[in-house]
Amino acid sequence: MSFGPAGKLAPPPLPLLALEARAGLEFGILLANLPLLRRSPHGDGHPVLVFPGFTAGDVSTLALRRFLASLGYRVHGWRLGRNRGPSSETLEGMQSRFEDLTERYQQKISLIGWSLGGIYAREIARAFPENVRMVITLASPFQDPMANNVSFLASAAAAGLEDEPALLEQLRRPLRVPTTAIYTRSDGIVNWRSCVGKEGPLSENVGVWSSHCGLGHHPTTFRVIADRLSQKSDEWTPYES
Repeated sequence: MSFGPAGKLAPPPLPLLALEARAGLEFGILLANLPLLRRSPHGDGHPVLVFPGFTAGDVSTLALRRFLASLGYRVHGWRLGRNRGPSSETLEGMQSRFEDLTERYQQKISLIGWSLGGIYAREIARAFPENVRMVITLASPFQDPMANNVSFLASAAAAGLEDEPALLEQLRRPLRVPTTAIYTRSDGIVNWRSCVGKEGPLSENVGVWSSHCGLGHHPTTFRVIADRLSQKSDEWTPYES
């Protein structure tokens, strides 16, 4: 395992950053695979809330949300514009959005988050486990958010987390709800090791061969998410590829 100063994970090798350009190709592969993906298992129609990655908004998760809606789920974006980082306004807005949906449906909600959005999803589940059915993260660096190749993201993470060891430790702790961490070893944005947790009775890691920027619209990602969401409530079992 590769570490930088003070035992922290190092950013991904720079050649992997160049490979992020394949994200557009991966979206094209998704479109070609949609007829097959529509055969994915349908679920029970429970609500799903999807969080975008850093600097992205609901448009970035539109393909995923439409796909899940076609399988019968009641799917929602976060409706907070671009994800500009964990400001107090953003954190309050997310909690309000989650509470509104909980009140509307009166049942547990599944949370899906891409990159930084997955860290948000995990922390909402940590705060409100009784209202969360499961959490699915897509290349979310909850082990070490600073192990990345994007300078402005590194600066933002360092400013907010480097002097907060207790918060970093909290991000790493397992959740009390079923959790699937989808990651890619060819991630050029964050160190893939920062996106996986210790596997246990309620947690698993699932690898997909993808870019970081394409993971949220990769056909395999869609297949895994559809499988995870289709499980009966309170009968979670690990993914079988």
